[in-house]
Amino acid sequence: MKKNVGKMDRIFRLAIAVSLSILAYARIIPANLALTVYIVAAIIALTGIVRVCLLYKPFGISTCREKSPF
Repeated sequence: MKKNVGKMDRIFRLAIAVSLSILAYARIIPANLALTVYIVAAIIALTGIVRVCLLYKPFGISTCREKSPF
């Protein structure tokens, strides 16, 4: 799959995922929303690690400067 998440976007996604996880773990986010926040944080972290955002595809958005061989 062609990468469409750049370096700064990747760092931002991982930071947001970690922040959301910490907020849920510290019980700053209500307990009834904690599971949802963990799931959203996992999805955000996964897109940062894999460097592919499926929501960018339909709009043709790419924050990646590097050329992918695929």
